[in-house]
Amino acid sequence: MKIIIGITGASGVVYGIRLLEVLQERSIAETHLIISESAKQIIAIETDYELKRIYALASHVYDNSDLAAPPCSGSVRYDGAIIAPCSMKTLGCIASGISTTLITRVAEVCLKEGRKLVIVPRETPLSLIHLENMVRVKKAGAALLPASPAFYHTPKTVLDMVDFIVARALDVFGVKVDSELVKRWGTRDK
Repeated sequence: MKIIIGITGASGVVYGIRLLEVLQERSIAETHLIISESAKQIIAIETDYELKRIYALASHVYDNSDLAAPPCSGSVRYDGAIIAPCSMKTLGCIASGISTTLITRVAEVCLKEGRKLVIVPRETPLSLIHLENMVRVKKAGAALLPASPAFYHTPKTVLDMVDFIVARALDVFGVKVDSELVKRWGTRDK
């Protein structure tokens, strides 16, 4: 399995980083990483990760400005992409068919080729424009997975809440990480 992971400049970069960790730890997929310039700034603000360490989690790394990179073409085979977190700017570009970055081009390729596209929007509160953009990408075939963790699995840490979203994103790809990351509804120990 080949999955593109896009990390954009919204709060919650830990979602994309944790996806990479889980996929690498379990040797589940070949990962192709793209980090936007804004995301690099957010990584420095929100985490203790160095870019070098994040890049080491991926099988391949591309610059977001490289519109000649292999994932730009529909002829290059990959199973789909997860954009986590997805900024409202990136969401708006995807919804409008504007692909001026590698991340937005990958999203466009996924939609036009019928590949899986998981978008983890990270914004609150949501404006009508945000909601309309979400409807547009959903109608085009994307799976929207807002960064809204559940609490039925009784999370004890922030990482437990992050893992809930990571597990749900991987569900879209049929990746089985069930009780390894998070307990499913009705499976909680009594």
